[in-house]
Amino acid sequence: MEERRLPRYLQLYREIREDITEGRYRLGERLPSKRLLAEEHGISVITVEHCCRLLEEEGYIEARERSGFFVSYRESDSFPVRENGGEDEKRRGREGEERESGEKGMRQSGEGEGMPYPILARTVRRTLSEYGERILRKSPGGGIPELREAIAAYLRRSRGIRVSREQILLGSGAEYLYLLIVQMLGREKLYGIEDPSYRMIERVYTDSGARIERLRLGREGILSEELRRSRAEVLHVTPFHSYPSGVIASASKRHEYIRFARERGVTVIEDDFDSEFSGSTKTEDTLFSLEPERLVIYVNSFSKTIAPSIRVGYLLLPRERAGELSKRISAYSCTVPVLDQYFLTELLKSGDFERHINRVRRRRRAEGRNS
Repeated sequence: MEERRLPRYLQLYREIREDITEGRYRLGERLPSKRLLAEEHGISVITVEHCCRLLEEEGYIEARERSGFFVSYRESDSFPVRENGGEDEKRRGREGEERESGEKGMRQSGEGEGMPYPILARTVRRTLSEYGERILRKSPGGGIPELREAIAAYLRRSRGIRVSREQILLGSGAEYLYLLIVQMLGREKLYGIEDPSYRMIERVYTDSGARIERLRLGREGILSEELRRSRAEVLHVTPFHSYPSGVIASASKRHEYIRFARERGVTVIEDDFDSEFSGSTKTEDTLFSLEPERLVIYVNSFSKTIAPSIRVGYLLLPRERAGELSKRISAYSCTVPVLDQYFLTELLKSGDFERHINRVRRRRRAEGRNS
């Protein structure tokens, strides 16, 4: 009954999407022609084109000039789009003109990988309409529950990380979260950082009164001999894309970090910078997923994936220590404006955020093939 209430192009969209994700159409395989699909389903070619536009936008298919549409979906580097009883799809159908505007904005955005302005503008309007005066209320210290739940759901879908909203704390960007980490763990501890590393990591720790130890990077992460000699009590690493070196920690190196933490009783700060756009994101474990109970605090932000002006980051606290660590910073108010929090909630719940990630990953994959 619910399927019959959907517009016909959305019914076809769902059918082809399922065929692709279930493997009935495989990567690189050509779809039937638009005319053949129209004849088989008793619909117009225009309706089929509308369906194909959605599938292409979300990364399931790609158009090849004079050849038709081919499957581009690859489970290893795409996130599934959430189901919501068709409500999101119906809304997107009603917002067709805005989607066209968004595509134009993407073409005009140049080489940047931030989200297109028309999508952001549409989300702000929807946020103001749907949440009304709730945006004027004071935020809980850790952030509004709606956003924390949306982040938890997103991480479960995209990274296989399972956390409760009580394990998530929000703050205005990564640098502010580094400050909170010092408050939680103590400034008297020795903090081991990658050498070289993002300069603000060292600056925030030293400005907070903490001592640091620089640990040299090799091709796969911090050199093993550096870890053996280290006296660090906190280890801050960027496994998926260390800046400015570009080093990506190998699977064995990530397990070595966990062994180091277990043997020494060290807390690991996993700074997951740029991970959403990494080609290996879906196939390799985060440190947090390897040790979610006690040892790893996970840090990420939306500044790279949405826009530099979106100063919103989040911490994931290990399950067994979440209550204890949260209590140590309970006097701090949440530094993220409530409007920004509801705005991000809408981006995550609607699927727009994941569709954007899929587009960028698809473009990077294509650039890699052509380079």
